[in-house]
Amino acid sequence: MASLGYRVLRPFLRLVSPETAHRLAIGALKAGLSGRRREPDDPILTSRVWGLDFPNPVGLAAGFDKDAEVMGPMLALGFGFVEAGTVTPHPQPGNPRPRLFRLDEDEAVINRLGFNSRGLGPFAERLAKWRAGSARGIVGANVGKNRETQDAAADYVAGIEAMCGSADYLVCNVSSPNTPGLRSLQARVPIANLLQCALEARQRCAQDAARPPPLLAKVGPDLDEIQMRDIAEVALASGVDGLIVGNTTVTRPEGLRSRHAGETGGLSGRPLLSPSTACLAQMYRLTAGRLPIIGCGGIASGADAYAKIRAGATLVQLYSALVFQGPGLIAEIKRDLVHLLRADGFSSVADAIGADHRK
Repeated sequence: MASLGYRVLRPFLRLVSPETAHRLAIGALKAGLSGRRREPDDPILTSRVWGLDFPNPVGLAAGFDKDAEVMGPMLALGFGFVEAGTVTPHPQPGNPRPRLFRLDEDEAVINRLGFNSRGLGPFAERLAKWRAGSARGIVGANVGKNRETQDAAADYVAGIEAMCGSADYLVCNVSSPNTPGLRSLQARVPIANLLQCALEARQRCAQDAARPPPLLAKVGPDLDEIQMRDIAEVALASGVDGLIVGNTTVTRPEGLRSRHAGETGGLSGRPLLSPSTACLAQMYRLTAGRLPIIGCGGIASGADAYAKIRAGATLVQLYSALVFQGPGLIAEIKRDLVHLLRADGFSSVADAIGADHRK
């Protein structure tokens, strides 16, 4: 039903700007137009990570549900978990429009949104209300800093304190290319200081939470070898619970065909698969498989998701591919993932994590 509805709406959505199409999609989901409810997942896809039971490893990446408006409908479409955000402490409009571009020929997206956000207050209220109701499913909260904030750590601490009691896991986004200076937080000393402040904030608010939510850092795919080594060493030493690899890229791979390929911003979608997976594999090696990693970037099929898992991902996330293939892609990825796992003799997703490193 969801896939059929998307096919009907897709020609209309192509007539409006990408950002308008996104808001229309959010509105449709809020109105309950997401179609029939999900079917139970094959048991081979289940896994337990950070004490949380994931029905399948395929998650919705941050950026789609920036203001925590449609967590339930997206879970109902079949995602194993949903990450809402990125949310900033104070409302901000983001960068001037146009700031979102479909690269149809490349099945890619370029965005320079700039953390457009309605702020922590409404986000936290919606998440807490959803959690207090009959909600079921794993939802993470992705937090960032306001554009003009000088004390970055203070903004991340504010986000953690606001979400600690209602989010299943927390993410510090330090890798968006659209907030000036943000990616510099990935350097060794800044990220070490930031994670220390974030972990201390989580520890303080954990006294009021039934279970301290795991804390992750989201890093980008454009890191060099030294940067990746620094992040891996800091992550292991700090006690952070995991990493998300990666975010959008500021590079432009050869062969992009769309007229929008030269737009400024972060590139996501199919062209990001190879570089983001290579970065993931290297981060898995550098951390010796000791930290759960969520693989994000370029996933558009079950084979793509499987490649991330074999490279070292415990869980995976996607977003851009939904723009081109619609919500039916979620069930397709899970179905193909089941087939690939069984074909290689694995009895669970966990058995396949990092398989490429064991050859």
